Amino acid sequence: MKKSNIVLLVLIAVAIGVIVTVAGDFSTYETFATARQKEGKQFQVIGKLDTTKAMHYDPVKDANLFRFYVIDKTGETRPVVFYGTKPTDFEKAESVVLTGKMENGEFQCSKILMKCPSKYKNDQVAIGTKA
Repeated sequence: MKKSNIVLLVLIAVAIGVIVTVAGDFSTYETFATARQKEGKQFQVIGKLDTTKAMHYDPVKDANLFRFYVIDKTGETRPVVFYGTKPTDFEKAESVVLTGKMENGEFQCSKILMKCPSKYKNDQVAIGTKA
């Protein structure tokens, strides 16, 4: 076998090893149950704001503390603590993606991504011809 073929095979093996290692780190949306099982590990949880429970944000006392409840995709409701300011129009979000970790039964959130309803959803007009 030629040296160039051996070097090429080694490079391919290393590339495959890197791809397999990186692929294991791609995050997917998890549930609160998974985050609870692996407490302290960072997860992304997708869910809806639980409007039946109160949100707590008092910018006079602490502008960087926002507490609320989220229902995950399995229906489990958990308290969420976000150390930051309350996002604008948070109540209007269709769903939220929370990045953080579970600690003592609360989801300690470090990042919130909101999916808001499209402002064009109600402005759609059907155009056609009379039959």
